Amino acid sequence: MTDLSHIRNFSIVAHIDHGKSTLADRLIQSTGTVQDRDMKEQLLDAMDIERERGITIKANTVRIDYVADDGRKYVLNLIDTPGHVDFAYEVSRSMRAVEGSLLVVDSTQGVEAQTLANVYQAIDADHEIVPVLNKIDLPAADCERVAEQIEDVIGIDASGAIQVSAKTGIGIHETLEAIVKLLPPPQGERDAPLKAMLVDSWYDAYLGVIVLVRIIDGVLKKGDRIRMMHNDSIHHVDRIGVFRPPMQTVDELGPGEIGFLTASIKQVRDTRVGDTITHEKKGADKALPGFKPSQPVVFCGLFPVDNAEFEDLRDAIEKLALNDASFSFEMETSAALGFGFRCGFLGLLHLEVIRDRIEREYDIDLITTAPSVIYNVHMRDGEMIELHNPADMPDLTHVDHIEEPRIKATILVPDEFLGDVLKLCQDRRGIQMDLTYAGSRAMVVYDLPLNEVVFDFYDRLKSVTKGYASFDYQMIGYRQDHLVKMQILVNDEPVDALSTMVHRDRAETRGRAMVEKLKDLIPRHMFKIPIQAAIGGRIIARETLAALRKDVTAKCYGGDATRKKKLLEKQKAGKKKMRQFGKVDIPQEAFINALKMDG
Repeated sequence: MTDLSHIRNFSIVAHIDHGKSTLADRLIQSTGTVQDRDMKEQLLDAMDIERERGITIKANTVRIDYVADDGRKYVLNLIDTPGHVDFAYEVSRSMRAVEGSLLVVDSTQGVEAQTLANVYQAIDADHEIVPVLNKIDLPAADCERVAEQIEDVIGIDASGAIQVSAKTGIGIHETLEAIVKLLPPPQGERDAPLKAMLVDSWYDAYLGVIVLVRIIDGVLKKGDRIRMMHNDSIHHVDRIGVFRPPMQTVDELGPGEIGFLTASIKQVRDTRVGDTITHEKKGADKALPGFKPSQPVVFCGLFPVDNAEFEDLRDAIEKLALNDASFSFEMETSAALGFGFRCGFLGLLHLEVIRDRIEREYDIDLITTAPSVIYNVHMRDGEMIELHNPADMPDLTHVDHIEEPRIKATILVPDEFLGDVLKLCQDRRGIQMDLTYAGSRAMVVYDLPLNEVVFDFYDRLKSVTKGYASFDYQMIGYRQDHLVKMQILVNDEPVDALSTMVHRDRAETRGRAMVEKLKDLIPRHMFKIPIQAAIGGRIIARETLAALRKDVTAKCYGGDATRKKKLLEKQKAGKKKMRQFGKVDIPQEAFINALKMDG
């Protein structure tokens, strides 16, 4: 049993690539939590894809024992959080489980957009924040400038910011001392009824669902019968323990401690993040103020390239959904692509990560349809429909108006690229809300339609600013606009996988770009193929793919010209007939490339 005043719970927040996971590695290593021989880079990032992309996707936790300079033993519970905007909900719930944060800022780059987003979440959760300037071993480091920037942009005192190099280990001891001295200990009553917050959960093939909990009040012991307050399910606790990264079982968890429990729970869906866990008898009366469940914002269809792999795909998706409660899916069929799933994601990176995991961990080749967002379609009879897939758009004669989701985007960009960024946002139908300066960098705030952002806005932003811009967004609601459904017809057949919702003013340019692209991507057949873009019954763009021709006159040498003519006429008639029955094969690359929008 640890005295409450000797526990410190903290998270590390920062923009992507500012060194959170490396700093966590050094803290773990310098306290001897993990033997040097077991140490590896990004120790807390367990997934292959996290290591490969160098990003954190799941928030991870570790318990560190530390003997401070004053000789006291402290228990430090560290939660390493993701920095990417798509996983902001992971950050928000991790924040609620701890009392303080280390704000890591790269001393060569300064404050970035997601540094702001994440630090505001920490401030919302009433955290004590300790600024840490990382990468001071690099020649471009400028600690004074960055400390000033933290004070200007975020408004917290950075005069005592700790200077560290997580790579070389400079300043790690000072960081540990600051955690102990500056961060507050947790509060909690040992004798009160049990209240534990469910911070995260994931599926393990041997133990069932592992639940990460933060005990607020009371004590949790092995063998207790617990109740989840959200769905009233009762479970029997099999084991409890802590992570020192490997699991280590303990007899009990007291107030202020962070650990895990297993209770033979079969599905992650039964463990709602932010739920309150209490004892079945003499439990708490009211739940902790909860989180909002995460809402998917981007939808797309996932189809197997080989239809025989559909059952394998169903299996893979169900297993991933066990681990990721923010990922939703339902079955759908498509004339062009066969059976598949319509899936909901938190953003494009989330989509890419799930797709990569299915392809890699389950060895299934996928076709991904164009990402789309949820539109609110208001019908003439007053009903409102949520439209997830453009192919399901109701008949326009019954539609009164369509609303699309809008976001508030914050972009931090060096001065010289500001013009390009403003042009990009204007091109994407953005409305400028604010423009301020922090040193030599501009902070632009725009109101943008989400469907213009989900495609490739982030890639375009990185390319026009040579990678120097940083971008963060939050949903601000729906607004009416003049939107239409654009269909692509190949050989007079609509290809539902290529249907998209576009703004009326953009439809023709977008349609023309799409058909020109498809003309290059679809291989030529033995007959002519018209490729058209249409809105309703009106064709707005067309390209014709010429037919391949077999040289039927090769065997005619000399002789009468009518012989050649006869053969060509026969070929022509054959091609006409072929075109009536001819099925056009559209290769998978054509789908993927057609859906990438270039400027």
